[in-house]
Parts: sequence; C-alpha cells; structure tokens
Amino acid sequence: MSLALVIGASGGIGAAIVSHLEASGRYRHVIGLSRSSDPALDLLDESTIATAAKSVAAAGTPGLVIDATGILSDVRMQPEKALRALDPAVMTRSFAINAIGPALLMKHFLPLFPRDRRSAFATLSAKVGSAADNRLGGWYSYRASKAALNQLVRTASIELRRTHPQAICVAIHPGTVATRLSQPFQKSGLEVLTPARAAAELIEGLDRITPGDSGGFFDRHGTPLPF
Repeated sequence: MSLALVIGASGGIGAAIVSHLEASGRYRHVIGLSRSSDPALDLLDESTIATAAKSVAAAGTPGLVIDATGILSDVRMQPEKALRALDPAVMTRSFAINAIGPALLMKHFLPLFPRDRRSAFATLSAKVGSAADNRLGGWYSYRASKAALNQLVRTASIELRRTHPQAICVAIHPGTVATRLSQPFQKSGLEVLTPARAAAELIEGLDRITPGDSGGFFDRHGTPLPF
C-alpha cells in the first residue's frame, strides 16, 4: 500500500479529498500539504515544494498525488469581464498559482512515482479553461491560466510515459463546488456540489482513467473534456 498525497489540503475540496482517502483505507498513509502544514508548501516558493517532496519521499512511495490548489478571485483580483479590465499583475498572479505552481509540483513529485505499477497525478483544472468550449468570453486570466495548465499536463505526461509507463498524469474539472473559490459566482439553477460529494466522485472518476488516457482533460466522472 503506497502513500496518497493531497496538495491544497486546507481548502474545501482538498480537505474533503483527504477525508475521503483516509476513510477508504486504500492507502497506508494520506499526507495533506498546504501553506499551513508541516512541512509547509507554498506554490509561489519552489524551495518549499522541493523540501516537501523530499519529506514525502522519506515517508514512502506515493501512488496518488492530487493537486487541489487554484485561485479565481480574492480581495486583490476578480475575473475580468472585458479586455479593458486586464491587469498584468493580476494575470501574472493567476498564472503563477494556476499554472506555474502545478508545473513545479509535477517537476518535483512525478519522479517519486513507482516505475513498476499504476500511479496517478491529478490536478484540478476548470471547464472554462477549454478553448473549444469557450462561448461566453470573459474571465481572461483564469481561462488562460487553466488552458496553460492543461497543456502543461499534456506535455508532462509525454515525458512521464517514457520512464513510468503505468503512470497517469491528468487534469480534472471537479464541477462547481460549494467552496470559497466558487461561492461568489454560483448562479441560480447551477448544480453546486458539496465538497464531500465532489471528492468522492472525483476519486471514482480517476479510478476509471487508464495509463492510456494520461495527458487528458476530464470531468469528475472520468469523461473526456475538449481542450
């Protein structure tokens, strides 16, 4: 039984995934990492990612790594509705957290996977990051950063396949979940999932994904989504 690792474990979805994995009994140990964990992991500080990866490696071999991080808005940034609202500082922060940070997670954690059996890395993307599915416009920074994340996942999966043929590296849209990230943007009539339900369905969906699907973009049920 290998380890399971959840990054962003202090968030709504991340905490629910940790709870679900612990209750499943499928893993010898479930490790949750965040800016408040020990060791702390900050997506904006690669040295903390490297230190956390060494700590995980010392604890055992991870068979599952889920990146449940991401940002849509906070007191410093809101989704842009028009080009005139673009702010390079906001775009930089969005890309740093939604794309560059997860790329650094792949850099440091994918090499820890076993080479002789199935393993999986899943990062939370968003359906609005799909260029093919974009019909409404707006949300420039968030859409673009998630599209970049999807491409980073696809590229990393190609390299990973050369050394870890049974490994999976995918991007997953978890749906609209009742968390601080989505709360300001929940519309009437939109299905909003509890974190517990989103976590359970995401893990079930990930179980349906095979190494041959590595590099793909999926919904929480394991159904492919367009890039």
